Amino acid sequence: MDFNVKKLASDAGVFFTRAVQFTEEKLGQAEKTELDPHLENLIARADCTKNWTEKILRQTEVLLQPNPSARIEEFIYDKLEKKLPSRTTNAELLGQYMLDAANDFGSGTPYGSTLITVGEYQKRLGTAEREFLQTSATTFLAPLRNFLEGDWRTISKERRILENRRLDLDICKARLKKAKQAEAKAAAAPDFQETRPRNYVLSASASALLSEEVDKAEHELRVAQTEFDRQAEVTRLLLEGISSTHLNHQRCLQDFAEAQATYYAQCHHFMHELQRELNRCANAVGTPQQSAACPNPVSAAFPSGPPSPGTVVPTSSGTKAKTLLVEQTQLPITGTRKAKVLYDYDAHDSSELSLLADELITVYTVPGMDPDWLVGERGNEKGKVPVTYLELLS
Repeated sequence: MDFNVKKLASDAGVFFTRAVQFTEEKLGQAEKTELDPHLENLIARADCTKNWTEKILRQTEVLLQPNPSARIEEFIYDKLEKKLPSRTTNAELLGQYMLDAANDFGSGTPYGSTLITVGEYQKRLGTAEREFLQTSATTFLAPLRNFLEGDWRTISKERRILENRRLDLDICKARLKKAKQAEAKAAAAPDFQETRPRNYVLSASASALLSEEVDKAEHELRVAQTEFDRQAEVTRLLLEGISSTHLNHQRCLQDFAEAQATYYAQCHHFMHELQRELNRCANAVGTPQQSAACPNPVSAAFPSGPPSPGTVVPTSSGTKAKTLLVEQTQLPITGTRKAKVLYDYDAHDSSELSLLADELITVYTVPGMDPDWLVGERGNEKGKVPVTYLELLS
């Protein structure tokens, strides 16, 4: 107990002395040891990294989860180190509502069958979205949080220690300066007359005390300088690790962009599939009036994209002729060329050819063939393939 009280009193005295030194520095009444310019640059770079990492992390969380209540729930589960329950996405919920509505209206009705088709694809979109959120949280958000809650806390702790070592060093410098001034003053104007032996002894004793005080201050200064230099080196090494943090965050950013690209590619693929299904529904009905009941939402949403197989686009005869002319100039009538498959495709009848993503096939067209389709060959297999699923190679 006695030891703890002494230590508490000692710590309180050190804290008070540092507070006085810090205040005098702010008021311009005390000298301040400046850090090495390289170390100052590293500190500024680290602060910049921390600030922008926080902003990027927060905004990415808003992008992935716009609902503030859901973000608070995720934060609480994360702090409690508990697994967050799986949450149904809005697209999945919408798809389920559409399927439930189709059951009430009747799956055999045109409206009911369309609800089933769109609902299934909405659920696929929701599943892709959930996978994207999970991938982003693992590959991008987690490393950013680990930096802020791990590496940055260590850096901040060492920087606080360095600041305390600097204050201690400046306190020792000021103490040595005062001791030397007192010694010089005593040497220039002694307080005792040296005419009497007793006063001479007292003067010599005072000089010895002042000299001892100077030696003690010099020793404390050397110790403080050593501790300051050692802590500055430790802090410098940690701050130089920010470069490795940047490289790690760069890789995480690339993974995040790849996850986004995969997610949007899946959405694009599902929308083309949905468009094809809706067009097949419209063509099966037959009459123009009923065809209007099966709209083509993807063509309206992506006017610049390529049309899906079987898409009926109202146009003038001149525009249609121009479109066919462009198709003929891009694809030779009798020649063959290689094509890369962009997405998986399942043949719907024996006249079509199933495709696997990233495989290479040979394609060609024949006179009078629908411009949205090509004839594809893979070994001994042959069949029609949709143009929108291919990337034609030169």
